[in-house]
Amino acid sequence: MIYTEFKEAVFAHAQALGLKDYELYYTAGESVSVDVFQQQINGFGSTTELGACFRCLIDGKMGYASTSLLSAEEAVRVVEAAMENARTIESEELCFIHPGDAAYAALTPKQVSTPTTEEMISFALELQKTLYATDARVIDGTQCGVSFGTSELAIDNSYGLSLRDSSKMASAVGMVVLQDGEPYDGYQTEIGSLDTMDKEKIAKKVVEKAANKVGGEVGPTGSFPVLLTPSAMRALMTAFVGVFSAENTQKGLSLLAGKEGQTIAAECVTLMDDPFYADSYAQASFDAEGCATSTKAVIENGVLKTLLHNLKTAHVAGVKTTANASKASYAATVGISPYNFYIVPGEKTQDELLAQMGNGVIVDSFGGLHAGASAVSGDFSLQSTGFLVENGKKGKYIHSFTVAGNFFELLKKIVAVGSDLEMGTPNGNTCLGSPSLLIDQLSLAGK
Repeated sequence: MIYTEFKEAVFAHAQALGLKDYELYYTAGESVSVDVFQQQINGFGSTTELGACFRCLIDGKMGYASTSLLSAEEAVRVVEAAMENARTIESEELCFIHPGDAAYAALTPKQVSTPTTEEMISFALELQKTLYATDARVIDGTQCGVSFGTSELAIDNSYGLSLRDSSKMASAVGMVVLQDGEPYDGYQTEIGSLDTMDKEKIAKKVVEKAANKVGGEVGPTGSFPVLLTPSAMRALMTAFVGVFSAENTQKGLSLLAGKEGQTIAAECVTLMDDPFYADSYAQASFDAEGCATSTKAVIENGVLKTLLHNLKTAHVAGVKTTANASKASYAATVGISPYNFYIVPGEKTQDELLAQMGNGVIVDSFGGLHAGASAVSGDFSLQSTGFLVENGKKGKYIHSFTVAGNFFELLKKIVAVGSDLEMGTPNGNTCLGSPSLLIDQLSLAGK
């Protein structure tokens, strides 16, 4: 049974049982991946996933039921299971089925070609060959992979709302091992369309990351000016993105509760959430509740303008939803997440930021984010790597040092914002981005 047939069966049974407020949420995805090791195919995988979630309101209580099998029997079961679930709920929280908005923006997704299996294998083999050819020090242990995936999303409800979205994206990953006295590794991911990816460019980035580590030393101890690279700040944002969720503020899990309209960051900081970001592969015209999305500044010139809301948190706060409802999977309950969530770039290049710094440290990676960062307090203490900066110039590679601080205080300590905005790899509908950031002082513990 295809989705449209399943939807008709679900809706027919819901109507027969007298339901008035209900919704069907459906996702489907396919992915293919190729891994190459020592000039040979080391792995090949293909997966298909789909599922549907039925929600209904009974006496103001929201019941859920989900299935990964689209059949006439399951159409009956999910309706009756959701109704039973709604009747057992004791919470007094108000829940909503959204009737729809007057208009939804048209998306302009980046064009992605659909590669054949042969094209994926050829790209992966050529990429690994290019990795070996880029530097004579590259040794076995070097790997690469290519993947391609598609996804579909549908929301239909009893008010006549019927929304559809789809996306596709390819990715190429290079992982190199470089021998120079001892082994050093490098890693790089590119996303987009295989037919526009530059294998030489990918290989150069990967090998350069490994080569930069040669002759490195343990980082220093003390308080230093720090330049966070785009990748380092994106990593930090993954640990703290939840602090901007109204759901977390209302549960006491974020220190931003009640701070709309207050200064929470340096004046040079503007943080945008843009579901239509032109260069992103994660675009959305509607959220997981069927609300029309919009572009908004979460922080503007240092001032917190809004938290991110779904229908329930917006009702509690007495504001309009920001249409940031999300579901981690088709079977999950409704939560909150951003779309293309990025710090707006400034005008200075990274070299100009280093010149402004004078002496200090570049931090280009963080590790241990799950254990070393508390989204509730904002505190973090993370294993890091980077480079010394002397007289405004990037110097020796450093490793095995800890960077400690507080995310909320870090936002206030940003001295300058670079022009080199980089968006990360989408995770669902969320894609984080940042340029280089010059931080006044952070505490380092190394040698």
